[in-house]
Amino acid sequence: MKYQGFIKEEMFRSWQRMMQNVIINRKLCSLADYETTLAALHRLQSNAEYLKLSAEKKHTNSDKLKDIKKYLLRTGITFEKLDTLSVIHVTGTKGKGSSCAYTEAILREHGYTTGFYSSPHLVTVRERIKINGQSISESLFIEYFWKVHKNLENAKEYESDMPMYFKFLTILMFKIFLDLNVDVAIIEVGIGGLYDCTNIVRNPVCVGITSLALDHTSLLGSTLEDIAYQKSGIFKHGSIAFSVPQHPRAMGVLEKRAVERNCRLHVVPPFEEYRWENISPILKIKNVVQQENASLAIQMATAWIMSKNNKHLVSMPNTVDTNINGIRNMDKFAIGLSSCKWPGRMQILRSSIGNFFLDGAHTIESMQCCIRWFNDFVTKKGGGKKILIFNTSAMRDVTTLLTPLKSLQFEKVYFVPNYAGVNNVDDEFNRFFMDTQKLKCSKNAEFWGAGSVLANSTSEVLQEIKKANSHRQANHNKDEMCQVLVTGSLHLVGAVLAVLDPHLTMSTQF
Repeated sequence: MKYQGFIKEEMFRSWQRMMQNVIINRKLCSLADYETTLAALHRLQSNAEYLKLSAEKKHTNSDKLKDIKKYLLRTGITFEKLDTLSVIHVTGTKGKGSSCAYTEAILREHGYTTGFYSSPHLVTVRERIKINGQSISESLFIEYFWKVHKNLENAKEYESDMPMYFKFLTILMFKIFLDLNVDVAIIEVGIGGLYDCTNIVRNPVCVGITSLALDHTSLLGSTLEDIAYQKSGIFKHGSIAFSVPQHPRAMGVLEKRAVERNCRLHVVPPFEEYRWENISPILKIKNVVQQENASLAIQMATAWIMSKNNKHLVSMPNTVDTNINGIRNMDKFAIGLSSCKWPGRMQILRSSIGNFFLDGAHTIESMQCCIRWFNDFVTKKGGGKKILIFNTSAMRDVTTLLTPLKSLQFEKVYFVPNYAGVNNVDDEFNRFFMDTQKLKCSKNAEFWGAGSVLANSTSEVLQEIKKANSHRQANHNKDEMCQVLVTGSLHLVGAVLAVLDPHLTMSTQF
């Protein structure tokens, strides 16, 4: 009896300790503010550090997916539970974010509850996880961050046994989308495809491949065939894959991989072949690349809607109209495409001091597209002082991006870190790599030569441009509006938007 009493007392004490821990954890979570939460997130290894480690091959590729599975299980997400999420999975080199954004807008217009995961963010990390087209709120971010963080901390087997920045956000995304029971999760691959942590998804409804080119070659390989092989890693047995037209070398790899994985691969039709009903979509970016992305989105959204309606998809047609595959309202596709907002990608912001051309181009191909877009607009509109704001991220051969930009004959070129210099919690963490970025900016300015200017923040640059513009207006040169191109990195574009349009309204009062 005494022994039984002792056991009961110990059980009670154990229960008391457990409840005290629960109360303490709840208090910590409730006391945690957004700044504290972001600080905890940034203590996890950054994406830049991940790229460096991966390039040094300190982590094997097989470890990456094993890790994400382990961490998901620690947060209570089994494969069986993950399988309940209805996923559209998209990769590519150029335009994967745009294709996802178009797809999300179409499906939201059809009345479905959408989850959208993308990277990188522009102004705030919460942009990466969207519900019905809106970034998750600070309160939701805080709540779920600490739920996931606590589970992972409690299950650690050794001190550094925690997921890195992007991997943590991916786990957070899955947790939020599952708990909120979204109808569809549109998930953009981070880097590559085959070993990307988003590729833990086993049975996507369909997958998409945007335009392929050389990028992240230290991780994905130095040839177009290598890139295509890595990207096609998201093909799953029995699934449907859609691709925009590709270089023959890349397409050959995609076709071979589709056969190996018993995955039906379809090349999307040209945008001009679609037959519309009452409304024709007006894309905010009017070029061939964005038209391909829009066509890819139409095909993926169609496949998903058919799956939702329990219709068996044997093959996709060359066009989608009112008489094909049970899709009876093309107007919703047109409205979705027209209403889609995807800032920082060939975006024009008109301000009182001039036009800001914002594009996160960071590959040779995307930079060529950016140059044509900027040049065509300036040539048609005429006049104005041309200014470039430039920086790059990661380990890139910057000369291949700067050399073609010289043809635009800018009067002044600002080389500046990806730091806004504003009173913003998210922006403060961009200061961690300032010394490295300043060194890179100095080298870029040296390469450019005459007309180059070094700056500490995008706020500093924009205020200088504004001051110069005020001087011109005082001298009655009101017609000479500045034409400012911001390119080289989406992170730089984000730092500029943090000043011009911090809430991403697609307009500015600057």
